[in-house]
Amino acid sequence: MHASPAESDSSQLRAGFLAITGLVATGAILGALLAGSGAADGWRWLHWICKPLATVLILAMAWRARPPLSLRYRRRVLIGLGLALLGDVLLMLPGDFFVPGLAAFLLGHLAFLAAWLDDSRFAVRPLGLLACLLGAVGLLWLLWPHVAVPLRVPVAVYALVLATMTGQAVGRAWQHASTGDALALPSRVAALGALLFMASDSLIAWDRFRHALPLATLWILGSYYPAIGLIAWSVRRGSTGKHG
Repeated sequence: MHASPAESDSSQLRAGFLAITGLVATGAILGALLAGSGAADGWRWLHWICKPLATVLILAMAWRARPPLSLRYRRRVLIGLGLALLGDVLLMLPGDFFVPGLAAFLLGHLAFLAAWLDDSRFAVRPLGLLACLLGAVGLLWLLWPHVAVPLRVPVAVYALVLATMTGQAVGRAWQHASTGDALALPSRVAALGALLFMASDSLIAWDRFRHALPLATLWILGSYYPAIGLIAWSVRRGSTGKHG
C-alpha cells in the first residue's frame, strides 16, 4: 500500500524539520567548542543563540505531533521540555545559576515521570528502576568527595529524581514490550531518550565535579539533544495505536 500524497508531504516536512533542528544543534555544539574567552566572541554568540533554539525546535516537534499518545501525555512532555529549555538558559547565562538550572531540570524530570505514569503504574518493572538508582548511587559515591558541601543535597536529590524518571521509562518500555501492544515502540523511544538524558547529565557531573573531560560539550550536548528529541518523538502515536 502506497502512502497518500498528504502522508508523503507530512513525512517530507518532518524530515526537513529534523534536518533544521540537527543543524541548529550542531551550531550550539560548534559554538561552544570554538568560543574564545570574550563574551563578544562570535562563536560564543552562536552557542548562546543555537542552544536554546534547538530545544525550542524539539519542543515544537512534540507540540505538533499528530496524533499524540494522549493529550495528557503530550502536555506533560511539553512541560518537561519547557523546563529543560529554562534550565538550558539558566546554565548558559554568565554567573552562577547552577542550582536554579538544576531545579528547572529536576522539575522537568518530574514532568517526564508523570508522562510515563500516564499508562503504567510506578515501578511497573522494579529491576529497571533499581538498576538506574544503583547507577546514580554509584556515580554519587565517586563524585561525593569532590562536590562542594552546599551542593551535595541538591545534587543528590537531582540524581535520584533523574534515576527514578529513567528507571520508570525503562520499566514502562519493558512492560509494553512484553505485551506487544501499540505503545511498545513509543515507550522504547522514550526509554532510550531517558537513558541518554541520564548519560548526558552524568557526563556533566563528572566534568564539573571530578575531572574535566576532553571535548566535554561535544559529548554532553551530543547526547542531550538526541535525548530530548527522542522524548519529543515518543509523543506521536502510530496509526494503529489506541491510547486514549
